[in-house]
Amino acid sequence: MVALDILGWVLVIALFIVGMAGLIFPILPGAVAIYFAFFVYGWFFSFNELTVWFWIIQTVILVALIVADYVVSAWGTKKFGGSKLSIQLSTVGLILGPFIIPAFGLIIGPFIGAVIGEMIHGSNFKQALRAGWGALLGLLSSTLVKGILQVVMIVVFIIWIV
Repeated sequence: MVALDILGWVLVIALFIVGMAGLIFPILPGAVAIYFAFFVYGWFFSFNELTVWFWIIQTVILVALIVADYVVSAWGTKKFGGSKLSIQLSTVGLILGPFIIPAFGLIIGPFIGAVIGEMIHGSNFKQALRAGWGALLGLLSSTLVKGILQVVMIVVFIIWIV
């Protein structure tokens, strides 16, 4: 194997890892990193195997992933009576949480953000906790959907090139 081939595979795999790590650290590009890995493969090896149907399938999955990420997370908060402000602050908590509380921030951040949003909005504490619970369920549901779709992206790629 040529050194450039090794470098190409290392970059592709590294981008897959970054993509999957995006499930835990939302600041990472997630599915976009996985999508970019396909270009890296094409540049290092060949775009011939990656037909127009490959790109259509992967792009549809990518768009579905991006839409589902926001919609499912917001749906959880809203379903449990959260206001627009609690949805916004749960998103802020999702982004900042892992950096402020490294071990548990991904889970605690959106919960606290939604609770604070509801309290600022004027809701009682019980409703604020309910919105926080909704944000947490939305996050977990969204993460599950993202994880499945990202694995599908990688599996489709592997099947396509083999």
